[in-house]
Formats: sequence, structure tokens, C-alpha cells
Amino acid sequence: MENKISPIKRYGKLVLIALIIAVIADMIGAIKIDIGIGTLVIFPLVIATIIGGVMGPDLLKLFKSSECQDAGDLVLVVIAPFMARMGVSAGGNLPKLLDAGPALLLQELGNLGTIFLSLPLALLLGLGLESIGATYSINRDGNLALSTDYWGPDAPETKGTFSVYIVGSIIGTVFLGVFVSLIASFNLFHPYALGMACGVGSGSMMAAGAATLGEMYPEFAEDILLYASTSDTLTGIDGIYLGTFIGIPLTTWLYKKLQPILGRGKKQAKEEQ
Repeated sequence: MENKISPIKRYGKLVLIALIIAVIADMIGAIKIDIGIGTLVIFPLVIATIIGGVMGPDLLKLFKSSECQDAGDLVLVVIAPFMARMGVSAGGNLPKLLDAGPALLLQELGNLGTIFLSLPLALLLGLGLESIGATYSINRDGNLALSTDYWGPDAPETKGTFSVYIVGSIIGTVFLGVFVSLIASFNLFHPYALGMACGVGSGSMMAAGAATLGEMYPEFAEDILLYASTSDTLTGIDGIYLGTFIGIPLTTWLYKKLQPILGRGKKQAKEEQ
């Protein structure tokens, strides 16, 4: 009879060190760095990711490659309660979606429009299937959980989502604060519309964008924050539906069309299908 390693022996070390890293990252908290044009914020999740990466087989070698693989298997277990919470929240807030009005509801479709710009760029940069997960959404908390559940924790698409999540956590707040001021300077959109556009599903990005607009339009500051926060809440709700039923299928379809043209060759495209 084949001997099987007990779950405690196999995963005990991983769980224990993960808890220690989580406590350390939480104690450190968010790190804010003034870079002149804005404030760079490094959140505890990013800190935990950096610490875990340093402990891997390529640097401190506290973990073997096989243990890293086991850690990937645990991602879905950890993320499952969050997925359940998102599902319950989305279902329970359907009446809110219907009462919010077409402008707030349809603004999420604008996030889907970025697929047509970001996916070709990702392919030109040499990404493969990672480009699907990286570009079907802005990839905040809910999308990270959705990608993990949809493709699995070790899939290249999920790695693409997680990469954008980390990059967005590090520079997204600064970028949105600068970008929204640039767009507002063109005087093409009403301040309320700009406020709604700040609701991308990230509280820190929304706050940075709304604060910037509040300084540019002080007479509309309170209303801008109201529209931005409402938009951000709704994005977290309907973003799951749009990502599942439109974003992922659209990006996957577009990837199959553009990869042979912009990607790393027809041979790889056939291998990935």
C-alpha cells in the first residue's frame, strides 16, 4: 500500500510561515512614499508577497520548489470563502443595481473597452495566455478571486491577473491621481462623470482620483466623492458578472484572433489552444 504524506506534515510549514508573514505585513501596515507627483502606497498584501518571494528557492531557499507547488494548491482553499462572500454580496445587491440608474450601471462597460487596447499591447510585449488574465479587467480583489476560481491558482491566466493586481497596488493609486487630472484638464467631461470614472473597484485608487478632482472642482467636491464611492461599490458588484459573462469570453476570443498576428508565432498559438 502506497504511503501518503499527512496533510499536516505536507502543509504545516507553509501554513505556519504564511501566518507569520501575514502578521508581520499587518503590523507594518501600508507604507506611503512621497514621490513628488503623488504618494506611492505599498499595501500589506504586496509586503507579504515580497517577503514570501524572498523566502523562495531562488533567494533565501527556505522553501523547495515542491513546497512552492503545494503553496499554489492552497490558494483556492484560502480564496474560496472570499469568492462565496462576493457571490452573496452580488446576489444580495441586485435590487441596488436596478435602482441605481443606467449611468452608474453602464459605466462598468467602459472598463471592458480597455481590453481592445491592453490585450494587443500585452501580446506585443511577449505575454502568452497570461495576457488574458491580465487584461480582461482592472484586476482588483474580486477579479483575483474570480480568476483563481475560473482557471485555477497555477494557470498562466491567473498569474497574469495576479501580476496586474500587484502592479496596480503599487503604482495604481499614483497613476490614477495623475491621469484623472490630465483628463480633467481637457474639459471634455462633467466633474460628475469624472467622479464616476474613478470607481474602478479599488478603494485607494477611487480615493486618490476623487481627491484630485475635489481639488480641481472644489464646488463639486462632495458630489464627486459621492458619485465615485457609489460607482466603486457598484463596480465591485456588477464587475463580477461582467467579468464572468463578457470580459473573460471577449478577451479569450480576441486573444485567439490576435495572438497569431501580434504574439510569439502561430506555433505557440496552436500549442496553447
